[in-house]
Amino acid sequence: MNAALIEGVSMGLVLSAMIGPVFFTLIQSSLEHGFRRTAVLALGILASDSIYVIVTYFGIRFLADTTLFEQVLGYVGGLILIGFGLISLVKKRADRPSTGGLSISKIKKRTAFAKGFSINGVNPFVLLFWISIASLVYLKSTWDTSDILLYYSGILITVFSIDLLKAFVAKKLAHLVTPRLMQILNKVVGLIMVGFGIRLIWWASMN
Repeated sequence: MNAALIEGVSMGLVLSAMIGPVFFTLIQSSLEHGFRRTAVLALGILASDSIYVIVTYFGIRFLADTTLFEQVLGYVGGLILIGFGLISLVKKRADRPSTGGLSISKIKKRTAFAKGFSINGVNPFVLLFWISIASLVYLKSTWDTSDILLYYSGILITVFSIDLLKAFVAKKLAHLVTPRLMQILNKVVGLIMVGFGIRLIWWASMN
């Protein structure tokens, strides 16, 4: 299997394990409305992530000729990932479901697709995450277009597939989703994100 695709799947697994508004929205939607509606909600999340991929990737490429851009990008992207990791490590308990600043009554009137798109899209941390990913991709000087496409496809398909899996098993595993389990998962994800961030900074320092 292509190395870029494997790395994309790995990053997708990390992103899928992050606990936040989207995680709880998927679980809550599955419990209240069933798998089919939650699958549409997951499509909205996928669409939002895809737009962020395009914006951040081409935004990074546009700035690529700036002096020392490569080093600065590596350091900034690495620090963003480390920041995500540290937040997960120090978080005392999992966040409760969030509507991303939109009222519950308004969201209930919208389609599941729009709900998923908006909750994921209005979260600034999602944008920061994709900026860090674009930074990592830019520093992969040996990757060609097909490698980049496979990498992003690996992330997006993995996240979407696991979102569907979360929706499918939510009712069966609802009694296992305890605050203690979420706290442990946050710490594991935090360590992984810090590791990705350190590696990105290391790559930048070597260029």
